[in-house]
Amino acid sequence: MFMLRNATKYLFGNASKESIVEISQGQLYLVRPLSPKGRSELIYKDAAASIRRTGQDYQYQLVIQRAYEEGEAELLAEEEGEDGAAEALGVEKDEKTFLLDQSLHFRSEIRENGEKVFAWQDLSGDPGDLYEFICDDSIKPGEVSTFEIVAIECQYERKYRKPKETATDRQLQQFNFTEQPIPTASPLASPTVKAMTGTPTKGQPEIDAPAAAAKERNARNKTGKQVALPQENTPTIAPPSTAVPVSREILVKERAELHLFDFDSGSFILQDPSIIATVSEIGTWQYWLQITGDEKEWLGQRVVADLNPVFNFEYLSFIFNHYTTDGSAYSWLLRFRDQETEERFQYGLMRALWEQLNETKWKKVDKDDQQYVLDAFQDLTMEDTPNEDEEEEDLVEDDGQRSEHYDSDESEDDVVTRNDDGNVNSKLAVGYKHDRSFVVRGSKIGVFKHTPNNNLEFSTNISKVETPGGKLFSPDKVMLHSEDQNMILQNKDNPNSLYRMDLEYGKVVDEWKIHDDIAVKSFAPDKKYAQMTGEQTFLGLSDNALYRIDPRLSGNKLVDSELKQYTSKNAFSNAATTEQGYIAVASEKGDIRMFDKLGLRAKTALPALGEPIIGLDVSADGRWILATCRTYLMLIDALQKDGKDKGKLGFEKSFAKDSKPQPRRLALNPSHVAQFQYETKMPLAFTPARFNTGIDNEETSIITATGPFIITWNMKKVLKAEKVPSYTIKRYEEEVKADDFKYGSDKNVIVALPNEVNMVAKQSFKRPTRESIAATPRHSGARRRLGRDEVVNSPY
Repeated sequence: MFMLRNATKYLFGNASKESIVEISQGQLYLVRPLSPKGRSELIYKDAAASIRRTGQDYQYQLVIQRAYEEGEAELLAEEEGEDGAAEALGVEKDEKTFLLDQSLHFRSEIRENGEKVFAWQDLSGDPGDLYEFICDDSIKPGEVSTFEIVAIECQYERKYRKPKETATDRQLQQFNFTEQPIPTASPLASPTVKAMTGTPTKGQPEIDAPAAAAKERNARNKTGKQVALPQENTPTIAPPSTAVPVSREILVKERAELHLFDFDSGSFILQDPSIIATVSEIGTWQYWLQITGDEKEWLGQRVVADLNPVFNFEYLSFIFNHYTTDGSAYSWLLRFRDQETEERFQYGLMRALWEQLNETKWKKVDKDDQQYVLDAFQDLTMEDTPNEDEEEEDLVEDDGQRSEHYDSDESEDDVVTRNDDGNVNSKLAVGYKHDRSFVVRGSKIGVFKHTPNNNLEFSTNISKVETPGGKLFSPDKVMLHSEDQNMILQNKDNPNSLYRMDLEYGKVVDEWKIHDDIAVKSFAPDKKYAQMTGEQTFLGLSDNALYRIDPRLSGNKLVDSELKQYTSKNAFSNAATTEQGYIAVASEKGDIRMFDKLGLRAKTALPALGEPIIGLDVSADGRWILATCRTYLMLIDALQKDGKDKGKLGFEKSFAKDSKPQPRRLALNPSHVAQFQYETKMPLAFTPARFNTGIDNEETSIITATGPFIITWNMKKVLKAEKVPSYTIKRYEEEVKADDFKYGSDKNVIVALPNEVNMVAKQSFKRPTRESIAATPRHSGARRRLGRDEVVNSPY
């Protein structure tokens, strides 16, 4: 008697209810035919295979679940101790999931000896590595055939986003893979390279099934009729080019190779060995990129931030994104013949992009500032695979911790996750002092407790956020204050005032009028960890002013002696402070100012790259500034490395004109952006990025999100690498509305989805691959789903 032990079942109910088809018993091997070791690895001695629905339409998973003999699980726990028992409940140990995509080359084979086998590629392994599921002798050939039919239909639905009933025989044939015979999965030996071609090497076993027999078997469809052998996967086809607008002035025109990113193979494929790439001005602050071949126009598009341009001079390449009128995204690569050609093209393109964003002529920009902008867009590697000798984090395929209050016996009918007014979660404030997180949802605020074992526990809800006069409003911005006892709220309908909510009573108790003529656009704590103390003052921003707010003042709360106001509209957007009280201020123009104190001129001003800065954070010691733009992040080192002020921060002393720090541009690989867009149909738009926080804790990680993905960068790897290293991701079913690290650690992340609040382990993040980008978990992380009694007042 066997028992499937899968944590998913205990967390989310019986997973088998979602299975479409199942093979009840077999063994799972990882086979490495080309490995010098010449061996295969037995992964699960007893297992079951199934195809399971996911939470997203037309997406399916191949699932292999480990089975235990009765009593074996308990014995394993005893042998490994308490830690081992806890680990044994992890999904990774007991279940392997694979997105059913044609890149797996999933196929079946019935060998001459009657052995029934499924095989698919190990996409994260070395070339030639594959998984094999050897069916138990009790499994009938008809069950194998049915399983493969379902797999083919699921792959069709994923590729075409259509139900299987619409498929033609020709369309289904492309998923009926005719590979070489599946190598024998033996713990003793595996075929070598020659054995893969059908000729055994001395001392190696021959492959069981002849290639001819395998091709003959795969050349028949499931009705037994002979069909044509399928061709190779259809590569991604370039969309038709749009009409070329009339050019006023050509900024740059260079020859290059043209490559297109293929979604199925995950690589750039040469489209044209010789094209002309032209950047031209087509209107007032409007620019155009046109790619023209000898025989056709390949593509044309406006030069805007969504290009997500990346220059790599080591590979003489330029990668960018192209969006069609229907919102589809493609990733293209230009390869130039030499560095001089690429530098000319980079200068022309960046001039166009900068002028489009800033509506100012590039020639008016200081030469040093021009170089500052150019340098920021050439720091990404072609590949994002880490070096083998580089220290790696332990990335575990785990969905995080679940809430203690989740009732696994609760039926779906007993859970409500939306309220009738259409509001969704929008803002998140993570407490420093009392282990609480606060989630804004319309005019309500939910309060969640952080438990010692890193779960979220629903504490209470504040069902009405209203002014002292009784007018209901939805907070536009929030900030915890005064030892997390108060929350400062902003009502966008009243820009000259802020409100203080007493969190103990759950109501707004004060309205603070800031100034008659100066509005509040944003606000920030007086110092990095001021909310841990009883500090009452904090910072305020308007479009062209930076000032201190003191709620203890009678009348207007703006401190006149600590007001720095500019005559021009600087479009200030965000501020952040260090532990010592130094201030960084960013703008919608994309520039950053660094102050040592309020009321004085900025010590350092960093030029704009072009995009508005929508989020700003500073490390506690002031060394690092983290700015968020819509399509990329900037990490800036504020420490001066040489000169008379060596060792000083840019907050304390100005950088020399020619030694401004080069920003490290943290951007997603353009091919990943295209894959994101392909899978989600959502534009790239980062949430404000943050460092992990904690007094006496060094900043070690960066977190942000876009669409349904949370993304983290490891600071150690960012700073160690000459070029920007890899990042990790976690995908959810819905768009991530807000995210932040739990205070005092970078190991746990708090996430607000439209109708859920999660705490998730950073261990569960994965490297971006076609599988991890496309795979949507049925349930995501430490999902806090509320019972009916909690939802009555305020659903989250």
